[in-house]
Amino acid sequence: VQPSVPPVPNYKLSMSIPEWLQAIQTYMKMLQYNHTGTQFFEIRKSRPLSGLMETAKEMTRESLPIKCLEAVILGIYLTNGQPSVERFPISFKTHFSGNYFHHVVLGIYCNGRYGSLGMSRRSDLMDKPLTYRTLSDLIFEFEDSYKKYLHSVKKVKIGLYVPHEPHSFQPIEWKQLVLNVSKMMRTEVRKELEKFARDMRMKILKPSSAHSPTKERSRGKSLSPRRRQASPQRRACRRDKS
Repeated sequence: VQPSVPPVPNYKLSMSIPEWLQAIQTYMKMLQYNHTGTQFFEIRKSRPLSGLMETAKEMTRESLPIKCLEAVILGIYLTNGQPSVERFPISFKTHFSGNYFHHVVLGIYCNGRYGSLGMSRRSDLMDKPLTYRTLSDLIFEFEDSYKKYLHSVKKVKIGLYVPHEPHSFQPIEWKQLVLNVSKMMRTEVRKELEKFARDMRMKILKPSSAHSPTKERSRGKSLSPRRRQASPQRRACRRDKS
């Protein structure tokens, strides 16, 4: 018997944006979290948006389980064409029991409120309702959720708004702002996040040249061999206990 393929959600004019986001998240949950240890879709973070959108289309056709990075790409794909919905990646690096873990969700900004879409093993480390007044409120909500699992958040990386143009050759900007939150006071973190969020809303931020290999190398010391850019998709949810 063929497993049933969940229908891809369609936006209806009668839907509010929160309802639409809920429909997208419900669809992702129906695909289920991929616990197999095998990555079904190769996602290179440096690819142009157009190529990643092709991969997202493939995800809707194959209906295979997904992990956090695929959920971000799928979330972008499904919210394209909703110009009032701004999407941007939020990545977390956490520490638990001697190991580091990486996780990424899709931040959402609409109508003066923040929320998120995503996939995780943990229900409170993925989607958050569109109710947070500030970006820092949303980030602290994730930090508090992590504490329940005894994970300490070391770094938070925020990318830029992803263009709504699915054929764009621009890559996604994954880490425009990088905060070593474990070494900062919350007041400091809040100040940095709010300044960044304001600049994002005013659309004055331009992609950093994060995609130039020289820049990656110059920050060298922290780049252990397994973190080279060869296969970001492997580490993005590597042992993502989140």
